[in-house]
Order: sequence, then structure tokens, then C-alpha cells
Amino acid sequence: MDAQLKRGFLDACVLATMAQGETYGYQIIKDMPDLIGISESTLYPLLKRLETRGFIKVRKAEHNGRLRKYYSLTETGRAFLADFLSDRNEIDAVFGFVEQATRAM
Repeated sequence: MDAQLKRGFLDACVLATMAQGETYGYQIIKDMPDLIGISESTLYPLLKRLETRGFIKVRKAEHNGRLRKYYSLTETGRAFLADFLSDRNEIDAVFGFVEQATRAM
């Protein structure tokens, strides 16, 4: 997948990993589709940005003697995902246009 196109989907994919409940960084990376291929160096700044935007909340807790951050969706984050999903018809229409226009190639 093109890197620029992938960047547009990263926020939604990361938020979607939290749709079923609280999670942590390493688990988010494991839960992401292989097609996205997110790394720690991409994930943690993205999580910080999502927190700043109010899409997620963070809590710290000890796990096996280490401090771990746990991330969960806020109502604002859930609303973002709902808006993202409602845009699907527009995205499908754009893909349909490109597909139809390139059939003559």
C-alpha cells in the first residue's frame, strides 16, 4: 500500500484496536493488519497525538515489575471512528471512479 494512503488510515486503525477495550502498545502493533505494518517509532508518537486530540485516554499501571501504559477510547475517539466509517461511501465512490476511468487503459 502506498505510504501516503496508509498514513490516512493509521489513526482509524489504531483506534479500532481499542474498540473492544483497553490495550497497550505492543498489543496494538500485534493487532494491526499486516498490510499496515506499523512500528514502535510510528506508533508511540501517534498515540501521543491521539491523546492530545482527546481520542484516547491513558493510564499507567505496573505489569511484571515494569510500568506499562494502557490506552482506551474516549467518546471523542468513538465519534471519530463513526465519522470515519460514515465516509466509506465517499471513499468507495472515489475508487469506483478511478476503476471505471482506467478500464480503457
